[in-house]
Amino acid sequence: LQECKIQNSSREYCKIFAAEARAVPDFGAVPEIIPLYLIYRPSNNIPYATMEEDLGGPCEQYCVTERDGSLVARGTSEIVLKCCTFQHWVYQWTNGNILVTDMEGVGWKMTNVRIATNLKGYQGLKESCFPSLLEQFTAAHQCNHYCSILGLKMLEPAKPKGSKSPSMGRKSAQSSPQLQK
Repeated sequence: LQECKIQNSSREYCKIFAAEARAVPDFGAVPEIIPLYLIYRPSNNIPYATMEEDLGGPCEQYCVTERDGSLVARGTSEIVLKCCTFQHWVYQWTNGNILVTDMEGVGWKMTNVRIATNLKGYQGLKESCFPSLLEQFTAAHQCNHYCSILGLKMLEPAKPKGSKSPSMGRKSAQSSPQLQK
């Protein structure tokens, strides 16, 4: 169930990304995340299963999370670069709260996507899901040609937010305007 929610939510982001990319001259083809369906088989000893379209060939990994937790783009092909641009776009679209971390597929059709988020309860996750990958992405992502033609902002590593005194930023009582009698 969780895999379906993640892949299908990522698919919805991908549809919006595709619409924006198609509006840009010369962007070309865009990745498509295929739907993942949950099927119920009541007479089977494993009652739930997932089903998706046959991609017609062996999957290639384009963007993956390595065992050590690092994000890696597998090559510099047009597909890989556009997958990285999609990651950047989702990160920016969600104000840094969601990142599509893994994408593999055949040609432009993607499957087996994963996410990282710091939103508690996102898609039913009880805890945050690999929030360290969000920080790593801002440090490791290198914008490419497709990021720039979509007008994506350069990512800056997250800066620790210092605490401010609640009184900072308030005007003092002496400088507030006085009511005229």
